[in-house]
Amino acid sequence: MIKTEALVYSYERQQPPVLNAINLCIKEGEYVAIIGPNGCGKTTLVRHFNALLLPTAGEVWIDELNTRDSRSVVEIRRRVGMIFQNPDNQIVGMTVEEDTSFGPGNLGLPSSEIRRRVDEALATVGLEEYATWPPHHLSGGQKQLLALAGVLAMRPKYIVLDEPTSFLDPITREHVLAVLKQLHRKGITIVQVTHNMEEAAVADRVIIMNQGMLVADGPPSEVLSDIPRLRMLGLAPPRITELMYRLQRMGVDVRTNVFTVADAAAEIMALIDRLRKQAGALHGWEAHRHV
Repeated sequence: MIKTEALVYSYERQQPPVLNAINLCIKEGEYVAIIGPNGCGKTTLVRHFNALLLPTAGEVWIDELNTRDSRSVVEIRRRVGMIFQNPDNQIVGMTVEEDTSFGPGNLGLPSSEIRRRVDEALATVGLEEYATWPPHHLSGGQKQLLALAGVLAMRPKYIVLDEPTSFLDPITREHVLAVLKQLHRKGITIVQVTHNMEEAAVADRVIIMNQGMLVADGPPSEVLSDIPRLRMLGLAPPRITELMYRLQRMGVDVRTNVFTVADAAAEIMALIDRLRKQAGALHGWEAHRHV
């Protein structure tokens, strides 16, 4: 469990806090998306989850470990893997397999165990055939997968990602997201900061931040279908949700908590079916009246 208690953080003593008394609990096995306007504190919040930042006030707990305890930092960073927006900032090896082995190598594990972890991690993200490649020969998406492999080799309980797909093309983005879903199915807790509402919609839980505070927290069906609130915060809703919302505003009887093309098609087909039945019933009533 990742837990914050009245978390406050200021970069400068004389400046207003970037995080304002945040109370948050993320349970094991959840897939959480954190969204919000630029500068609202998303990155600052998640950097507390593996002790890259320490609270100005309040507490941050990773299971039974407090991030203020310097003796716990190594274990906290093993349990909570971080993936940053730019993977070049966390690639240190001369080859793909060397980079992946960096973390477990620092744990003092036997070489056979390190080899096994590296092979498993690279296979999970689909980079096993690039094991001997220099990282700078990889594409941007492959570098992001390499960063993820390095984290996986540490056997984390939690993976925290700060806008990991923002620089990726659509195909590579889908591949990265597919790997995250696979890891989530295996029981790893995923916490993802994103500006992409379609990505947020696949999470179990969506948190909205604004001005250093949590302003919404719930399932995507509730949080992302509240179009007025999203607009008030300067956030664009998922495109399919926006379409359904506009139809509803025109008087069409459809749900707005719809996030995929397939679900929207099913909702519209259900509407058409209802209208056909109503038209059939009306036709039957008219025929009966004229008998």
